[in-house]
Amino acid sequence: MGRCTAVGSAGSPTDSESGAGSLTDSEGGAGTLLMAGLAMLALLLIASAALLLQAASGASKAATAADLAALAAADAARGLTVGDPCSVAGTVAEHHGAAVQDCVIGETGPGTALVRVSVSIAGLLPDAVGAARAGPPP
Repeated sequence: MGRCTAVGSAGSPTDSESGAGSLTDSEGGAGTLLMAGLAMLALLLIASAALLLQAASGASKAATAADLAALAAADAARGLTVGDPCSVAGTVAEHHGAAVQDCVIGETGPGTALVRVSVSIAGLLPDAVGAARAGPPP
């Protein structure tokens, strides 16, 4: 007599006869999850790089402001310009977006200035701090 086989709706043998099991069904969407994970990793790396660049920019700005403020204070301390050395340092620091935290005149020798400034950084990072000494060699 004849042999009878079950035929699916498209005229092909059913899944149980073709050997395709439920393993292919459980892997559905795995590529989507992998790509979503890789996208999140890329976003995390970009955000980390942005924070690093922001911190480097703030540190550079603070160092520049401290150097220029210390030079201006040392000039005022030696009488090359008029005004109180720490006031002059504060004015120069303000022009560069910084605030003077500490100003010491003459501690390391006559006509010297030690200036410490801070620059506020927008975002999650703390303020950047820069310090400089200017004047004749010790």
